[in-house]
Amino acid sequence: MGQKTIYIVGLGLIGSSLALGIRRDHPDYRILGYNRGEKSRRIALEQGFVDEATDDFAAFADRADIIILAVPIEQTIAFLEELATLPLKEKVLVTDAGSTKEAICQAAEKYLGPAGINFIGGHPMAGSHKTGAISADINLFENAYYIFTKTSRTQKDAIARLTDLFSGLHARFIEMDAQEHDRVTSQVSHFPHILASSLMNQAGEYALDHPFTNNFAAGGFRDMTRIVESEPGMWTSILMTNPEPVLERIAEFQSRLSHISNLLASRDTDAIWDFFDKGRRTRKEMEIHKRAGVDSFFDIFITIPDQEDVILQILELLRGISVVNIRINEENREDIDGILQITFKNKEDLDRAASVIRTKTSYPITIS
Repeated sequence: MGQKTIYIVGLGLIGSSLALGIRRDHPDYRILGYNRGEKSRRIALEQGFVDEATDDFAAFADRADIIILAVPIEQTIAFLEELATLPLKEKVLVTDAGSTKEAICQAAEKYLGPAGINFIGGHPMAGSHKTGAISADINLFENAYYIFTKTSRTQKDAIARLTDLFSGLHARFIEMDAQEHDRVTSQVSHFPHILASSLMNQAGEYALDHPFTNNFAAGGFRDMTRIVESEPGMWTSILMTNPEPVLERIAEFQSRLSHISNLLASRDTDAIWDFFDKGRRTRKEMEIHKRAGVDSFFDIFITIPDQEDVILQILELLRGISVVNIRINEENREDIDGILQITFKNKEDLDRAASVIRTKTSYPITIS
């Protein structure tokens, strides 16, 4: 397609990771970057994520063939308004990476539509509690859904241009109505963050009178509250641009809590068993286990003895294989072996690791 100029507005985790993915399949493209903070601009330049960087949003806009807005939602909307006033290329394509879509698409219709500027909403459904260009990951979007949301002014070439640009992300591209996107993500993304923070705040206050709460908060509690470490400003912005679906999810969940509360109060053993069994069966049927959801991770569980240097031994065997996370699943009994959980970003790394561990050790492993 020849050399293109890509302008990535926001060089945080998402923007910088997008730059790496674009570089992988399009090394000849020129990538320009905007970031308000100097640190991420410097890192992006030093690491070669971008060819040029600025803290002046308008400075590079007229040079871009594609503009990607990877900034908080309110800032995205403000930049959409500003773009309508700038001298852009005739066939420029504008997209975003926001976690809510209806408000952004409406703003694009309002500001870019009258100017005839091609826009399509975007949401790469992957992320981390880590922030900044320093956290950039070329495999961040691998196997994750990348959702496109059209507006009435989106031109026919928009999706083809972006799927080509983002081919190096190794993501799964899907088109969805903006309103439906916000409803679905309110259930599987936005409301769970409210629930996780509520659990964490409840536990923190409970620990004031019951200090061992802090000691025993491992296992399931840790997994359920991991996402609490995400940036508060981002999640405040998400809720403020998708309030009605989230309020609906909260109200519906409150009725579910009341239901299980009534079952417990009446000591209805059979109904409580059905409650847990339905949850278990529903989770097994969801795409969580098909590695194409929000967090497309691949886990291996290794049963290890309580011996010195066992973990170091395993990590040494995995030298050269990219590891996303390492966790020791602690047991309450000292006579039970521990479980070392290692997370990989793709199936190839998982398979390599499993082969090495099976060949070099006698430790039982389970792949999930």
